[in-house]
Amino acid sequence: MNKKEAAKAIGHIPSGLFIVATNDGGRKDGYLASWVQQVSFEPLLISIAINKGRPGYEAIMSGKTFTVNVVGEHEMGYLKYFWSGYDPSDSPFDKIDCSLSESGGVILKDAKSVLECRLKSTVNPGDHEIIIAEVTASYTLSEGAPIKVHTRTTGLDY
Repeated sequence: MNKKEAAKAIGHIPSGLFIVATNDGGRKDGYLASWVQQVSFEPLLISIAINKGRPGYEAIMSGKTFTVNVVGEHEMGYLKYFWSGYDPSDSPFDKIDCSLSESGGVILKDAKSVLECRLKSTVNPGDHEIIIAEVTASYTLSEGAPIKVHTRTTGLDY
């Protein structure tokens, strides 16, 4: 296999952009994710690839509610806070408009839609862990607007 050619081809696999957010005792954390996919109709399950060092990882693994905020094509202003991580003492959630659901999930006002989830299982196939999460609630905030479609120049980097 030619790894360089494979990396280029893998980079062409489209995905969306998502802010995965947690609220652990009032502390909001989150990260930019692009590897999110539905994996089951019944129960309604999604998969999310996460690097173990990402903000919110521990809260997700402990079984707390977390949200997947779907980024719309025209609602991308807040992504700058999540592109390359952030200093935990300077939370991006203090700079963007968000609220909490009844169960404490973080809802970004400018998201297209939001999936509220709980951890169901994990798989550790490589340098990212695959989370299988059950969708427990959902909110559609913006009808009609397209989602942000994301491709990469190489499958070896974000």
